[in-house]
Amino acid sequence: MNAPSPHPDLEAARRVLALEAEALASLSDSLDERFAQAVSLLSGATGRVVVTGMGKSGHVARKIAATLASTGTPALFVHPAEASHGDLGMIVAGDAVLALSNSGETPELADLVGHAKRFGLPLVGITGRADSTLARAADVALVLPEAPEACPMGLAPTTSTTMQLALGDAIAVALLTRRGFTAADFRVFHPGGKLGARLSRVRDLMHGPAELPLAPPGTAMDAAIVAMTAKRFGCLGVLGADGRLLGIITDGDLRRALEAGGGAALLGRTAEQVMTRAPRTVQPETLAAEALHLMNARSITAVFVVDADGRPVGILHIHDLLRAGVA
Repeated sequence: MNAPSPHPDLEAARRVLALEAEALASLSDSLDERFAQAVSLLSGATGRVVVTGMGKSGHVARKIAATLASTGTPALFVHPAEASHGDLGMIVAGDAVLALSNSGETPELADLVGHAKRFGLPLVGITGRADSTLARAADVALVLPEAPEACPMGLAPTTSTTMQLALGDAIAVALLTRRGFTAADFRVFHPGGKLGARLSRVRDLMHGPAELPLAPPGTAMDAAIVAMTAKRFGCLGVLGADGRLLGIITDGDLRRALEAGGGAALLGRTAEQVMTRAPRTVQPETLAAEALHLMNARSITAVFVVDADGRPVGILHIHDLLRAGVA
């Protein structure tokens, strides 16, 4: 029995993706020392990286500028046509220019490119033609490999803009790596939404010292249970004479103690006798996402936050992570 023919829409989609994937592989293979030179030029800018392009290249340029800015490289998009009507004033000494044009002959780029050359601003061009006006004017030209557009007529910018976008991402990540950009830096530029929440620090979400459920090791268990329930975290920290966290009593510890000897035996013991020693803790600078991973891995709902000497400074509950959008 013959298998049904693929739907024409699926065939078209797979053809597009295959062509663009092949083009990206060719782009990767074509990269050479000019890419490193381009990254060096952009990295050396004391001002901003000005990204520009017209039409579909302009839309890609906007995205590249946004990616650069969010990963530690100050950047902005300048529309080349608007540049000719006053926006050239946005491009100043210390800036570098990253210009996109598949043909390399986009007339609207002329004034902006001329401005860059006039004031000695580093100019990196991304183009599909090595002999184009943009390529010749650029200090470094990154030339896209020849590849057919995915449009059946070979006209609509598809494969070429995909390569532009991917090359922009490669530049942004290379600059990020050069700068030693960290997750903490990323958090500064992404304070909102799910990503911002996961990059929060424990100190941003924890309950402070005044809310800590703590007791000394010799505390009778009846008093320990009262202290534990009063704070509503479902646990109690056992604090040594030096102020360090010796152990923790959880609902699970209470159940195990009851199963072993009954209620009377439990109440006749001290906090130190019931506690779990050397509990898992986090520090204030721990990422909220790391704290969530620890809590999920250990099946715990609360974790004490300690300083470098092991002294409790806060407590974090799973509900805090839920409210913040981390979990």
